[in-house]
Amino acid sequence: MAIIALVSAKGSPGVTTSALACALAWHRRLVLAECDPAGGSILAGYLGGQLDGPRGIGELAVGELRDGNLETAFWSQLVDLDAPRRERLLLPGLVDPAQGGSVTPLWQRFADYFDALDRGTPGYDVLVDCGRLHVNGPPWPVLRAASVVLLVTGAQLPDLSGTRAVVTALQRDFAEHRVPPGTLRLLLVGDGHGRTEISRALKLPVIARLPHDPRTAGVLALGGTVRAGRPLMRAAAALEVPIGALLERRRARLAWPVQQGVPDAV
Repeated sequence: MAIIALVSAKGSPGVTTSALACALAWHRRLVLAECDPAGGSILAGYLGGQLDGPRGIGELAVGELRDGNLETAFWSQLVDLDAPRRERLLLPGLVDPAQGGSVTPLWQRFADYFDALDRGTPGYDVLVDCGRLHVNGPPWPVLRAASVVLLVTGAQLPDLSGTRAVVTALQRDFAEHRVPPGTLRLLLVGDGHGRTEISRALKLPVIARLPHDPRTAGVLALGGTVRAGRPLMRAAAALEVPIGALLERRRARLAWPVQQGVPDAV
């Protein structure tokens, strides 16, 4: 099990849409956590505001600061996206900007808790919507704890121009905090330049491309029936395969014994 984080640059499309599509399409047991400091949108959008009472990471943060009860309160703040199976759970994001100050000092606490969810019975992966990187109070501890970080970007030149700075910022921070190499990948959204061309330009591997599918994106944003056969959902389901392979390679690399006097592999 693992933390899989999605983040984007200013103006880049589709972090929440991509994360929700993956959460609904993958076969992994997972929690989708909206950790965007700018606020969550799934509760009011895809779920149509149908829940009674406040729910989500803001309420969890307030309770943690007041009572230190994250372990006991966490599961009560989740929404079952595939009820009653409890295999696709949502931790809704902030709905009140005033709660942002409560969440920011707890990013490390949340990162540690997410990392431990694989040891529960049953265990869960955590798919994290981190929103745009350049906002106040970005969830850096969650990004550093992730086994895979997907940098979501459009494939047109203006998108890539903004993404280049985010690649540099992420790589610099990960190096400073000794995040294992190979964590960061590009996830392309929509039409534009080719995968090989973009990978060479940004010096970062492209893990997949999600197609331009406005009909499905509209359902994921505003609610409705998600159809598994639509292009976006098929591509999101297919993304589980390279993600799983990347996680297995990372687990194998971290399990290698480090011989004294021999440098770590990169």
